[in-house]
Amino acid sequence: MDSNFLPSISLRASRRADSNHLQSRGLASGKSYQDSPLKIIWKRGFIRLVLVGGIIWGLLILTALLFHAWSCQSSIAFFSALCNKSSVIYGAIQSLGLVTPPHRCSIPVADDPNKIVIPQKRSPEKFVQSLSYFMEDFTETNGSQSPPLFGGHITWQQRDESFKVKPTMKVHCGFIRNGGAEMAQKDVQFVKKCRFVVASGIFDGYDTPHQPSNISARSQKLFCFLMVKNVTVREDNDGGEWVGIWRLILLKHPPYDEPRRNGKVPKILTHRLFPQAQYSIWIDGKMELIVDPLLLLERYLWSEKNTFAIAQHKHHRNVYEAADANKRRKRYAHIPEGAVIIREHTALSNLFSCLWFNEVHLFTPRDQLSFGYVVYRLGGLFKFFMFPNCEYNSIFILHNHTREHSSKVEWVKSLDEFKKDKTGGLKESRGGLGLWTPYPGDLDSVVLPSVKRTSKAG
Repeated sequence: MDSNFLPSISLRASRRADSNHLQSRGLASGKSYQDSPLKIIWKRGFIRLVLVGGIIWGLLILTALLFHAWSCQSSIAFFSALCNKSSVIYGAIQSLGLVTPPHRCSIPVADDPNKIVIPQKRSPEKFVQSLSYFMEDFTETNGSQSPPLFGGHITWQQRDESFKVKPTMKVHCGFIRNGGAEMAQKDVQFVKKCRFVVASGIFDGYDTPHQPSNISARSQKLFCFLMVKNVTVREDNDGGEWVGIWRLILLKHPPYDEPRRNGKVPKILTHRLFPQAQYSIWIDGKMELIVDPLLLLERYLWSEKNTFAIAQHKHHRNVYEAADANKRRKRYAHIPEGAVIIREHTALSNLFSCLWFNEVHLFTPRDQLSFGYVVYRLGGLFKFFMFPNCEYNSIFILHNHTREHSSKVEWVKSLDEFKKDKTGGLKESRGGLGLWTPYPGDLDSVVLPSVKRTSKAG
């Protein structure tokens, strides 16, 4: 009996040990030994569902990216109008090589900046010999005086008279006393020595400074590289502030509510900021200059005796086409503008810049629209060189904005929306429609020409 009993006890102990071993394996693997076949099937199905969903989601994102890349190069106006080339998505697509790079063409410039012969005499003044500016702003509204505006309270009559070119002229040209955009005294003293200027500007952190490349030692001594921006900088012994090669110029008290309009102050009124400069090259803050500035002056001004040069728009060919694109896109936030201006500061060139800025001050900050209008109003007296866009692509590298423009004013889609706004958030107080007064003419009688859309951007 004892011999039969011992094997029975031994068998039960062995089975118990096997059971404990299997349970411990199940716990170690995260599974319960008691899981039913139905539960195991459900878990496997859920995992497969998650994997399939992730794959489908990834394919949708990839399809959207590929569609964006295709729309930016489409010849169909509707799809190309959907492209936002300043977006982060477009930048990512471009970095992956999914977008065709911009067309670049060779520029007929000299190879050696040291061999460039700088003209000893300035271009002759043919139409305007003396140009001065209004410095005081005075207007009364209901018996009370309004605060001064940077661009002044320009009346319709003053605007109309400013387009009548005479040997001696006095016009509004920004920088009204106590209107904002004042320079620090140390900067005023610094720019007095600047005869040749490369200028740029960045407002509200939309871009980061880009250092020029291929700059000769001669140009580094000859040019002042001036940037209007507020960033972390280093100071020289005279308290001047620098970002690499750029000498920072601070403009205190921004004159406008709209950042884009503030950016037009140094861009268009370069001759007012730096009155001693004879030549200037303006580049937008998103641009990186890759050609020596002396070669640009030789190519676009001196070789053909020009006093003003600007890049041709890559899509639109006239002001009506550009305005039509503005209207159909319901806002003006993504219509590109000329990012480079090369000029000699003659009296007529300065007059054009003043009148151009006055239009920006009174109406939309989209300066490409007002550029064509001012050229038209001057009746052919103002000559300029508009060089091909492919050359523009050969002298600069275009970088993306660090963030999108966020001004509420840019998002007005119709005049009715503007009129119904009760908070005032869509209306500027110091420029644009905020200065609107009834036009003393019959606008209903104006017949606009039909617009033929010639560009793939629509």
